[in-house]
Amino acid sequence: MRSVKVYEEAWPLHTPFVISRGSRNEACVVVVECEEDGVKGVGECTPYPRYGESLASVMAQIMTVVPELQAGLTREALQLRLPAGAARNAIDCALWSLEAAKRQKPLPALLDVTLPQSIVTAQTVVIGEPEQMAASAQALYATGATLLKVKLDDRLISERMVAIRAAVPDATLIVDANESWHSEGLAARCQLLADLGVTMLEQPLPAEDDAALANFIHPLPVCADESCHTRESLSALKGRYEMVNIKLDKTGGLTEALALAQDAQAQGFALMLGCMLCTSRAIGAALPLVNSVRFADLDGPTWLAVDVSPALNFTSGVLHL
Repeated sequence: MRSVKVYEEAWPLHTPFVISRGSRNEACVVVVECEEDGVKGVGECTPYPRYGESLASVMAQIMTVVPELQAGLTREALQLRLPAGAARNAIDCALWSLEAAKRQKPLPALLDVTLPQSIVTAQTVVIGEPEQMAASAQALYATGATLLKVKLDDRLISERMVAIRAAVPDATLIVDANESWHSEGLAARCQLLADLGVTMLEQPLPAEDDAALANFIHPLPVCADESCHTRESLSALKGRYEMVNIKLDKTGGLTEALALAQDAQAQGFALMLGCMLCTSRAIGAALPLVNSVRFADLDGPTWLAVDVSPALNFTSGVLHL
């Protein structure tokens, strides 16, 4: 019989993480530990208010299946037992971690994945005034971050982006509008970004307004984040998006994420691998997907003042494996 532990953690950030829906000063996560015969597996999730999640709701959801987990609940049964989301992610990743530990293999090796020695990951430029964002981009690029993810809301789009591009003319830029734009003027904004050499635009509209994305030819790829959770999302994205952002907290774990990646690629979507504010545990659980994606956005742990031990090895814009 398995023993199961479920608990919360709060990890302070070294600087506030600012997006269009406010700022955060800590990463609040839920951890699930499953142990069998002296071997332990650990999974982590980050509850996300955008999807109606909180620490309390995720903890409560996990606790409903603890008796089944103790009795040997499998990953396959878990997919039917809980919906996609943070709670299922923590359990699913704990079960993957447990299997890898039992077989004495790293998780990627368990899935026959050979990882590169290093992964270029996006570093986030948080929302601010144009001069602040340009200075932040320049500082990140100077320390080695060549892929920059620029967070935007619905104001000062051209001023911010022109200033950033002038500060880092050679950086690869991707933009995340976090659902803050409107259909009016969307085509012109996309053209502005394309003219500035932006490589990709992520989730410009609220998920319920996706239909507007089918009304014009995209001058740069548009990536679905809040609009894509599981394989069931894909049919509604055709003709609207060219790329999907896979996050384990949205898919409900690695099991569905692997299936989503396979189906999305088969249907012609490019892939991005993202994360929430999290520790290295959460990034480690997502690594089997790295070889399949065009962009990796895995800088969650780099915002922490202190990371879990053992921590992954990050330098600015690079994850060293």
